[in-house]
Amino acid sequence: MANREEKIETQPEMLRDWRGWKGRSGPYLIAEIGGNHEGDFNSALELTRLACNSGVDAVKYQIYTGDSLVSRVESPDRHQHFQRFELTRDQYSLLAKECHERDVTFCASVWDPSAIEWVDPFLMFYKIGSGDLTAYPLLDRIAATGKPIVVSTGLATLKDVAGVVERLQDRDVRYENPEYLALLQCTSMYPIPPEDANLRVMDVFRQDFSATVGYSDHTVGMEALEVAVSMGAEILEFHFTDQREGRSFRDHQVSLTPDEVTAMVDKIGRITTLRGRSHKEPVCSEIESGHVSSFRRAVYPVRDLSEGTRLAEEDLTVLRPAHGIAACDYDQLVGKKLRRSVKALCPFDWDDFER
Repeated sequence: MANREEKIETQPEMLRDWRGWKGRSGPYLIAEIGGNHEGDFNSALELTRLACNSGVDAVKYQIYTGDSLVSRVESPDRHQHFQRFELTRDQYSLLAKECHERDVTFCASVWDPSAIEWVDPFLMFYKIGSGDLTAYPLLDRIAATGKPIVVSTGLATLKDVAGVVERLQDRDVRYENPEYLALLQCTSMYPIPPEDANLRVMDVFRQDFSATVGYSDHTVGMEALEVAVSMGAEILEFHFTDQREGRSFRDHQVSLTPDEVTAMVDKIGRITTLRGRSHKEPVCSEIESGHVSSFRRAVYPVRDLSEGTRLAEEDLTVLRPAHGIAACDYDQLVGKKLRRSVKALCPFDWDDFER
């Protein structure tokens, strides 16, 4: 595969029906290869295979040219850096095919507006990087495709985030649907200290916007990602590499390796299981064990009581198990008149009382 030279035409059949942000492990997992290939297609291909095999839902790239991203006059060094990391259209087509064959979604931050036309048939959704949050001309081009969009929010104020949400929704009402718009809490530094992760921003996004909410990570290690899952993140994005040792490009240092992703997928499964459902009711284990009645209390008479007795508080107690009349109905029994005799510490029945 690495030495194939044939041109891969865009193939819409490579795309599956959009299923929303439903991940294999719960949250939708995006492995960001980004620039970790450092301009080497063979490296990009190997990273793609490793990421696909690690249990992620999508593998992400950054599609750009130096000329389409950075002013060669204003910032010549950064212009040269991005030129060195460029891959070709045909190479990205091969990477997309590799993902498709492994049943993993190919996705990208498209930083080159001229690439949208040729790459669109390969994409299920678009990613807007933090640096492009306010690049409205580019956002307009992407919104015109009508495909789902994930927006990272590094460098932004809440007002900035509201601005991009409003912009996208004005362009297409589909972006009022959380299946079409996702917001990721992100801090654009490499790496960031734990105190800059600010995962609670996700709560604000849920409150203020009609969008799916997740987290894009730039910390070292997996802890922030795991905490984000426990806080209900529906999308997790993280940088991915084959190894960090001996690598000078900064993104490798905030990237997870294949073994770490596999371990994280297992941990996410446990976290997701522990989070459970939001519907509160007795669960099967509580019901089958009999604890619903054996752990709870009912109202019992403290002594033998004869027919015609009008109950006072001193006649009653609440004890386990919850047989008969539940302890929460205690107040309703005080003052009621018995229509038949009852034995001490035996359960009451509503038929024991005059109506």
